[in-house]
Amino acid sequence: MTLKIISPEDVVFEGEVSSVTLPGQMGEFTVLKNHASLVSVLNPGTITYVEGSDSQSVRIQGGLVDVDNNVISVCLC
Repeated sequence: MTLKIISPEDVVFEGEVSSVTLPGQMGEFTVLKNHASLVSVLNPGTITYVEGSDSQSVRIQGGLVDVDNNVISVCLC
């Protein structure tokens, strides 16, 4: 899957990942390959993604996520 994390100032991350865990308004949720399409508001918290065998985290203050066709696009506030 392709993950894109974009802030108003910069591209925070863009690359291939095997999973992404996001802080949604109704709780944390994980996106895996072939996940159903969705759009969600993100609460302040941590985005965690697995790139290869490494797990990385990014603290956020909120934003939006769009999941479609194995592309996860995160727009940060």
